[in-house]
Amino acid sequence: MPVFTYRAADRRGQTVDGVMEAPDARSVVERLHREAFYPIRVAPQVQRRQALAALAPTRGVKNRELLAFTQQLATLFEAGLPLDRALTILEELTPTARLKTIVTDLIHGVRGGSSLSDALMRHHPRPFSRLFVNMVRAGEKGGVLEVTLRRLAEFLEARAAFREAVVSALAYPLVITTVGAGAIVFLLTFVIPRFASIFSDLGQTIPLPTQILLWVSTRAREYWWVVPPVVLAVVLVWRVWTSTAEGRLAWDRWVLRLPIIGPLATKIETARFTRTLGTMLKSGVPVLGAMAVVGDMMSNTAIAGAVSRVAQDVKRGGTIAASMREHAPFPALAVHMVRVGEETGRLEEMLLKVAETFEGEVRTELKRVIGLLEPIIILGMGVLVAFIVVAMLLAIFSINELPL
Repeated sequence: MPVFTYRAADRRGQTVDGVMEAPDARSVVERLHREAFYPIRVAPQVQRRQALAALAPTRGVKNRELLAFTQQLATLFEAGLPLDRALTILEELTPTARLKTIVTDLIHGVRGGSSLSDALMRHHPRPFSRLFVNMVRAGEKGGVLEVTLRRLAEFLEARAAFREAVVSALAYPLVITTVGAGAIVFLLTFVIPRFASIFSDLGQTIPLPTQILLWVSTRAREYWWVVPPVVLAVVLVWRVWTSTAEGRLAWDRWVLRLPIIGPLATKIETARFTRTLGTMLKSGVPVLGAMAVVGDMMSNTAIAGAVSRVAQDVKRGGTIAASMREHAPFPALAVHMVRVGEETGRLEEMLLKVAETFEGEVRTELKRVIGLLEPIIILGMGVLVAFIVVAMLLAIFSINELPL
């Protein structure tokens, strides 16, 4: 829904600034009239966002900075501080210029009469997602903003911990591959050419493995410049293709069909879907509003499209579990647990339990796959290095067989 900024006056003549989601400017004016305000100016939010972008530094807000901001705001608000006072303290504590600019604008918005959710909406989608804004708005409407902020901080913390666990699990194989590939490139481009000149001076037929090695070394030194353009071209074509809706959807569907990566990606998306939906429902966001937001949180467009169809079914009166089974490629365990949650009236609690279950399964499977991948990488690098060493030794032994 479009977002509008407005300036209005109350019955005492005092002006307030704020933002509001509405289908059009007329709806904003009508709502202000119902709330006993007299509109002075109503404009689309994009004008305000462009002005802020021109004033603010270009570097974005990192996830850990957003997490720290949310945790600190929740702590200060739980301590009983007024919202504007808590934001003022955060403005002093913020380490980066970009986030400090955003907090300053939040202070101006809150002091100008806007709610915190409306002030956050001015900086949507970066760094505040629809999930962030809608959870804050639900907390304001329910009078439990401090509880909502704490749940939001816990959600961001759990998501960050899960992401760090995945990255940490993949770091070691990546380091092994990089170091091994670097050693092989060094041997092919610096060490072997030194021996090639010696063998050529002898004028003797060298063993076949050595010939193959010397040929690979020569081609690597002569045509190394071809590799960067080819890699760059492949990446560029992939980026252009996946930047289209059809290309991205085809790529994401192909990823889901891969033998090992596909099931793992499905479980990651399932955990993201259930944790996001469960957190929003627990914070008081209506089901339909939460389902509309959850689709935007999916990184796989194939699953995001399925979630949108689930939301449409729920809007027509269907259940989440039945729609998940019909439209989305979610695991059967997740569907059954969601159905139990709907039947027992503990849907949000069961959704969070599903998220914890599949996050644990992803960690376990990653450890198992990486546990198999590490020896395969080491064995592959060892075979290549052994071939290089054996080829060089065969050539050296052939030198000893020369007649004196």
